[in-house]
Parts: sequence; C-alpha cells; structure tokens
Amino acid sequence: MPRDLPIGNGALLINFDGTYQVRDLYWPHVGLENHSKGQVFHFGVWVDGHLRWLDDPGWSRRMGYAHETLVTQVELTHPDLQLDLVCHDAVDFHENLYLRRIDVSNPTERERQVRLFFHHDLNISSHEVGDTAYYEPERRAVYHYKGPRWFLINGATPGKRPEDAPDSVAGWHVGLQQWACGHIGVNSLAGTWKDAEDGLLSGNPIAQGSVDSTVALHLTLPAQTTQTAYYWLAVGTDFEEVTRINRSVRHRGPWHFMNRTASYWHLWLDTHRPDFADLPPDASRLYLLSLLILRTQIDNDGAILAANDSDIATAVRDTYSYMWPRDGALVAYALDLAGYLDITRPFYRFCRDVISKEGYLLHKYNPDKTLASSWHPWARDGRKDLPIQEDETALVLWALWKHFEKWKDIEYVKPLYRSLIIRAGDFMAAYRDQKTGVPLPSYDLWEERRGVLAFTSAAVWAGLTAAARFARAFGETEAADRYGKAAAEIKAGVERVLYRPEHDRFVRMANKKSDGSWEFDETLDSSLFGLWYFGMFPSDDLRIVKTMQAIQDHLWIKTGVGGVARYHNDYYHQQSQDLTNVPGNPWFLCTLWLAQWTIATAKTKDGLKPAVALLEWCVKHGLPSGVLAEQVHPYTHAPLSVSPLTWSHATFVAAVQEYLAKWRSLPQ
Repeated sequence: MPRDLPIGNGALLINFDGTYQVRDLYWPHVGLENHSKGQVFHFGVWVDGHLRWLDDPGWSRRMGYAHETLVTQVELTHPDLQLDLVCHDAVDFHENLYLRRIDVSNPTERERQVRLFFHHDLNISSHEVGDTAYYEPERRAVYHYKGPRWFLINGATPGKRPEDAPDSVAGWHVGLQQWACGHIGVNSLAGTWKDAEDGLLSGNPIAQGSVDSTVALHLTLPAQTTQTAYYWLAVGTDFEEVTRINRSVRHRGPWHFMNRTASYWHLWLDTHRPDFADLPPDASRLYLLSLLILRTQIDNDGAILAANDSDIATAVRDTYSYMWPRDGALVAYALDLAGYLDITRPFYRFCRDVISKEGYLLHKYNPDKTLASSWHPWARDGRKDLPIQEDETALVLWALWKHFEKWKDIEYVKPLYRSLIIRAGDFMAAYRDQKTGVPLPSYDLWEERRGVLAFTSAAVWAGLTAAARFARAFGETEAADRYGKAAAEIKAGVERVLYRPEHDRFVRMANKKSDGSWEFDETLDSSLFGLWYFGMFPSDDLRIVKTMQAIQDHLWIKTGVGGVARYHNDYYHQQSQDLTNVPGNPWFLCTLWLAQWTIATAKTKDGLKPAVALLEWCVKHGLPSGVLAEQVHPYTHAPLSVSPLTWSHATFVAAVQEYLAKWRSLPQ
C-alpha cells in the first residue's frame, strides 16, 4: 500500500497509508530505524456503542495537506457513526514530536460521548524483542522503551481538572482517559487494539517483550457542536528527554507546536518561491508540494533517501530506505535549482565521507554512512570485479559543479576538492577501456545489467568535465587537462561504439566479446536521455532527436493512462504482455525526461505546450494527496512499487525549474 502522507523534520519521519493509519515511524534518521516496521497503528472512533477502525471500508476519506505546508488535512465520515472528523497531523520542525489534532463534529440533535482510540505496534529499533510499554500515572501517559529509544504517548481534551499540573495550559486536561499495555504476535494475541472494540480498555499498566499499547481520549459533544482533542507522541533517547518534550507541550499547548510548524514550512517555501509564469495552477501546487515531500525524505546528516515505503520489504525482504548516490545527486541538483543549498550541502559532505580511497562510490549507503545491502558481486569468473554503478560516482561530481556554478561557495567546496573531486576524477579517468576510451563495464542505473552503458558513459563524461572545471578553477591545469582529455575520449568512444547508424539512434549498452568485437543491446531505453541531459551532446543534435523521437513513439503507453515506460518489455512489476501498446509501466521520471527534452528543444513559448501537458500528466496520475509513486498501473493508473519516490518528485521540480528558465528566455 502506498504512503499517501509523509510528514517529518529530517530526523523523525511519519508515514500514513491510504486508510490514514500510521505505517512507518523512522528515527533518529530518515530511513533508519523503522520503529513500526510497517505494522499498522490503528486509529478508531467509538460512539453510541459502535467502534470503527480507520481501515473499515465504510469510511469516506479525503486525504491531503493543508495549504503549502507539511501539516496534513484529512476529512473523515462514516455513515454508521453520524460524526464528521477533520484531522491535522504534524511533526514539529524542531522537536522530535508528532502531533494530531482531531476536530469531531456531532450533527445530530442529541448529546453524545465519543472515544478516540490510538494503537501503537512499536517494534523498537526495527524488532520487537525486549520492548517495554507501561502507563506512568504522574503524567497520565504511556511510555514505550528499549535501550536508548524512548516514546511517550499523551493527549489533551477540553476542560481542566483538579489533578492537572499547575503549569498545564489553561482550559485543557492533559492526560489519557484509558490505556492498556499488552502483548502482540505472541501466542496468537492480536494486540490491545482488540480490547478497545467494546469501548473500554483493560487498564493493564505494563507489558514486556513483543508489546503494544492502546490509549483513549474522551469527548462530550452536545447536539450540533464540534469538540477538539489533541494526541501526541514524543521521541527521544531516554525518559528525561521525552518527558521534557511532554512538559513543553503541556505548558504551551499542542496547538503552539502545530501552528509554529505550519508557519515554518510556509516560510521555508516562501524564501524561494518562483514566478510560475504561465504554468497551470495545479502544476505550480505540485511543484511546491514536491519540495515539501522531498524534505521529508532527506536526513539531517545528508542522506537523500530513495523512498521510505516499507511495504516493499514484504515482497523482497529489503527496502528503498537507502542513499543511492545517483538518486541523491539528481535530487540535490533539483534542490539547488530551486534554491535550497542548505539542504544539498550535507549530501555532498556525506559522499565525501563514504567514497572509497580508490575514488568510487559503492551501490548504496545507510543514512548513518555505513555500507548498505547490495546484490552486485565482487567477483566475476573468479576474479575481482568492482560492484559499482559508475554513474553514481560521476553524477555526484556533475551535480556538485552545478551547485558551485550557482552558489560560488568556495569555502564550502574547498574541503571537498581533494577528498571527493580529485579522488573521483582520478578514478574515472583511469577506469576506461584503453582502446576505445569508453568507461569499463559497470551496472546500469536500473541495476539489472552490466556493460558499457549510454547513460553511464554520458554521466562519466559529465563527471570528468566537472572535475576538469574544478581543477582548472583551483589552478591545477595538469589534472584539468587530463580529465578533459579523458572526457573527450569517452565522447568519441560513445559516438564510435554506441551510435548505431543502422537504427538511426544510440543504443543503451554494448559489451566487448573475447575477440574484440562488440555485442549490442539495442533495446529502446528511456535512459538514453542522459546523452544530452548531462551535456555530452546538444539536445538538438540530429542523433539525439532521432533517439528521443524513438522513445516518444515506442515507449509511450498506448492506453488511456499514457506515460513513458523505462524500456521495452520492462519486467519490473509488469502488468501486461501487450508490448505493442504497453512496453512497460509508465514511470513519472521517464515521462518527465521527455518533458525536459521538449523544454530543451523548444524554440517558442508555443513549443513548450507539449511539456506542460506532460507536467499535467504527472499531476493527474499522482495520488489525491499529491504524492508521486515510482510507477503507475498502465490500465488503472493505481500506484505501483514504492510511494512517494523521491526521484519522481525531484524530477518534477527540476522540470518545472527548466520550464520557467526556458519560458523567460523565449520570445512570445
């Protein structure tokens, strides 16, 4: 199930599924550790003897974000309950604090008692062994803990009571009305949320092992009135830290934190809000929302995570919660275009810290800078073989040069020069076929095949060109000349090896056989766009034009959904064998690559209109919340694979920035 609503602050990330239930809770890094492990945190409403959990099919849900901020706005109704709910969720921009405001409206002519139930299936540090959950009566809160991972759960309802602390916010009772701590997944126990279904919790004060908890807040609603309740969850390393956060919420009021968080994200967007020219309003809105969603997927220590939808782990026993240097570089490039250099700088420092002494970046990394899981082997035919996607090393340098070109932040770049730029430049200049000049074989950006790749070759050319420009700027002309010569040889090799005149276009991959001849993979692949996007060839080079036209003609999905596939007969989450009409599932980023080429080649403002249509395609096929998945179903446009995909949102941001720059440069 996709993650329709992510909210976060760069350390704490909360993901909601399509039923508006928490499914992922990451801390202290975005993408590491997932303390829910994808399990459902049930949310339910009890009234008049009936309880309905939010996964009940009777709920009508409208899920999205409040205007231009990382605060949710969720509208809920259920015919059995005769109640209307409006919920707002936020992760405080500074504290590790998740809050929810629930406005409950009673449209009937009678007074009613409403109970809101919140369930927590915490798997602290991503496993359930050795957890403790307990009720603490002084603060009327529930704590979960294991080692240096603590969680405090509390809430507030209208009407101060004698037992409230003197410094509690005026007019509100802070504390839980019901609670239960128990076991889950042990001896067939379903968990404490089942205990709530009669509207009453057991009050069990502690449980240890594989545990969960359920708590309740009570509201009294006179006829035709609305009442508000607040719920919050504080996260920290010990009892004192989470208790301090709780004390601050109790003293200031939970609305203080929600309001300041909404204001922070408004300000964050306003600092770099572009003039949207003639861009349609829905595309402008998705641009701003994409920036906010991107921020939720980026760790404060620099890791740009590919995605944090843990459902993928059910199928493959692994996730997308890693920093792929390629994805990170392209996301950082988009954010630099948008003006957010403070977000991108930690990413380049991250890459400096993890690059090998030989000068290459490996497959992917965890947010704490340790090496992540990989399926690329270190041996081939019994001999050492580098398990790399070389474009990942190259694109970091390409993006860093674009960053420096825009910001001219020499004091920032200086510590990266020797340890990252020169180290990677030396590696790329040497890691080439000596006869043709092209890069030696590595794995492709889709992580499926190994060879001399068009996309990778273009990226390495761009990385070496960036290294040459940096070296020249730092006065090291010998290194600059060496990198420039290597880049020129790569381009010549690509023209000689990967351009196939019999097809009137470039091909995606070649491999040298034992007799020195080349074997070609002529599969049409949307990643061929890299040949012009990274600057190796002009976008209007006839060979590029023919290649991009072939992508447009043959990889466009010929159903009512549309969009561009990765490549012909793409097997990943494949939904159809009608390859003439459905060569693969439509991907947002591949569709946007076509938009970017259309923008790059437009000669007039009218020539930009097809690009606008492709941007609008993304708006139409995103989730109602605005979240963009990796790909969509070619017949139903339902999201497939992970959602949100950071790369999808970043490519939308980059495409809009390129559109606006081109629009300003063109005559009417």
